[in-house]
Amino acid sequence: MTLINLLFIGDIIGKPGMDMVQTWLPSLIQKYKADIVIANGENASDGKGCTDKEGKILFDLGVNVITGGNHTWDKHQSQEYLKNEPRSIRPLNYPKGTYGNGYYIAETKKGKVAVVNLQGRTFMSSIDCPFRTSDWVLTKLKNETNIIFVDFHAEATAEKIAMINYLDGKVSALVGTHTHVQTSDERIFPNGTGFITDVGMTGPYDSVIGMKTQAAINRFIFQTPQKYETAEKDVHLCGIFFKIDSDSGKTVEIERILFPEFIKKK
Repeated sequence: MTLINLLFIGDIIGKPGMDMVQTWLPSLIQKYKADIVIANGENASDGKGCTDKEGKILFDLGVNVITGGNHTWDKHQSQEYLKNEPRSIRPLNYPKGTYGNGYYIAETKKGKVAVVNLQGRTFMSSIDCPFRTSDWVLTKLKNETNIIFVDFHAEATAEKIAMINYLDGKVSALVGTHTHVQTSDERIFPNGTGFITDVGMTGPYDSVIGMKTQAAINRFIFQTPQKYETAEKDVHLCGIFFKIDSDSGKTVEIERILFPEFIKKK
């Protein structure tokens, strides 16, 4: 039995998140003996999008695939970057003709790993159905590898839980991203798919999900647009580790990562 060690880093938020990844990712790769590293980078560039600058840093650190979400296109530079870098992917279920790739097949020393990016529709844009989109892409990917990882970028917990039940046994692991709040429900579903509702964010926690607190409060109070500014303090790294059997394609071990852990105040 060959086991593939897969490490995923949750939503990287601006410079604080990038600095955290640059400081600690090499040690995490070594600790978990990671065969493949995936990171959600849709907020890596000042909290909006991922450009070639952030992409190069992440790939040089050992990241193999960068996933995205609803903020992937927020910067013109990130739009151009998607056209030219197949390892940086966006949600597959955007309408036909949207540039960028929705999946990528990475080569590792232990075989191929397919990475798929999907986006939910509840409380988000009315794009193509992520459930039906997964049907056709999994049929295609199964001809290449049975190790399939899914980043499901979605707002609603119910939609994420529905998706894992829909894909249990069809993919190796599925993680939720987007809400920036790590959940403590990591588990292996009955048919062998590893899951967590949301991995959480890698960024500043003295904030409102990465945004400077006052601007976020004003947005709720006044119901008007506020300038998005990335917060800076109390930075943590969130991630998750999967050990996957390459023969069966099933997760056999899962570990949630929060570094450094929050200190409980008495």
